[in-house]
Amino acid sequence: MQLDQLEDVLEVTQCKLSGSTFNDVDMAGSLFTNINASGWRLEDVNLSGLQINNASLAGARITDASLDGMTINGILVTELLRVYEAQSNS
Repeated sequence: MQLDQLEDVLEVTQCKLSGSTFNDVDMAGSLFTNINASGWRLEDVNLSGLQINNASLAGARITDASLDGMTINGILVTELLRVYEAQSNS
């Protein structure tokens, strides 16, 4: 199924959308619950204000990303990386 230039609110329940492609899509304010996102690739995305709760990030990789203001369990990631790099260089 192809949706092109649709401006509507979708409520998708108990669907299998594996292998789907989303390109140039505005999903601001969307809610994803009970989702299997294993193997997802996110490229050229704006995740500012993203909240992730009760999630497994095992094996997740983040590269070439702006981490300003990002926290993990309330700790600034930039500070964690600064301390890690300082210890690695000693």
